[in-house]
Amino acid sequence: MRIKALDIEREQRVAFVGPSGCGKTTLAHLIAGIHPLRAGEITVGEHRMHELKGAARRNFRISEIGFIFQEFALIDYLNVEENILLPYFVNGSLTLTQEVRDSASTLAGRLGIHDKLRRHPAQLSGGEKQRVAICRALSAKPCLIIADEPTGNLDPKNSAAVTDLICEAATQQKATLIMVTHDHSVLDRFDRIIDVGEEGRK
Repeated sequence: MRIKALDIEREQRVAFVGPSGCGKTTLAHLIAGIHPLRAGEITVGEHRMHELKGAARRNFRISEIGFIFQEFALIDYLNVEENILLPYFVNGSLTLTQEVRDSASTLAGRLGIHDKLRRHPAQLSGGEKQRVAICRALSAKPCLIIADEPTGNLDPKNSAAVTDLICEAATQQKATLIMVTHDHSVLDRFDRIIDVGEEGRK
């Protein structure tokens, strides 16, 4: 994958599409600072991700970027509520208040997992785990939401509903949304569609 330049406007909804192996997930991880950049530059708002080191890049990601992982990345020994609130446990710049807890509970209700808050990941289905991962990504009200195949474990009806909820959350929070997806049925929700495979061949 080799992309010379890619500009995404604030508050845009952008879908990354392309064949498997073209680098969609890798690009999403680089933007989020999960993987350090070896060459080139990535800027999120006023923050130059390629210049942030170690803990600084991690703290910025946790507080400002909501990342929905394809493989969920839930913590087995934490219950659902604790997994949703995880950003507040690992980043001192975020303050866990009752308002935050209430907001997380409301979000869980909207995603149909309010009755699962005391359960642990091993007690959940794949679709339920994905909804927990979505709640966690949205809980800190990030300026950038990155979703890596967030509907891959959902049926078409729930896939549409979850995509709508993520888009609605992005709009309410005035956040930019980047979604990696193979589900072309949800592409009409996005302002812009970027074929990462095509970009990489330019």
